[in-house]
Amino acid sequence: PTKKHYATLTKPHEVAGLLRAIDQYEGEHQTRIALRVLILTFVRPGNLRHAEWSELHSLDTPDRAEWRIPGRKMKVRTNHDFVVPLSRQSISLLEELRQFTGRGKYLFPSPRSKTRAMSNNTINGALRRMGFSKTEMTGHGARAMARTIAHETLHFHPDVIEEQLAHGKSGPLRDSYDKTEHLVERRRLMQAWADWLDGLNPQV
Repeated sequence: PTKKHYATLTKPHEVAGLLRAIDQYEGEHQTRIALRVLILTFVRPGNLRHAEWSELHSLDTPDRAEWRIPGRKMKVRTNHDFVVPLSRQSISLLEELRQFTGRGKYLFPSPRSKTRAMSNNTINGALRRMGFSKTEMTGHGARAMARTIAHETLHFHPDVIEEQLAHGKSGPLRDSYDKTEHLVERRRLMQAWADWLDGLNPQV
């Protein structure tokens, strides 16, 4: 199949502009948090929309905090959870979000029904209202943005970045792959990425 490239921003001043636009977003507060968590975690928009509170672990222990996405929810389904290490900035946002949606199933429920996940149009719709066209930035583009900067600016090894994007090995080999030092490196990557974003915009 032909590989699809999603519109994204990769220059520091462009990313800074995006972060400022998110901070100034006048729509739903939960949507603003969703945009920030999406950028911080490298996940696909679909995984973000369907994130459940029960999937979050050890938020009170920053060096162990993680989001464990069930393998059945991943693009390439597996029998084990996919681990997303959570930076201090992500934890702070999630704790802020908890006061709004923490009593329900989903982190980001639909405004119309707490038993349903946020619409798949919410993220891109918010980007359009902030003035970013579909040729400039998309929800999926957050992954390409993180991938480019993590490699070219933060100088992380491509294997570590690809694994964080869930582009690593699949099948039985991936089970052992997840238990290697890559998880330690991915924790370091996620915190370095969050700190780099803070350097562009202290509020993020």
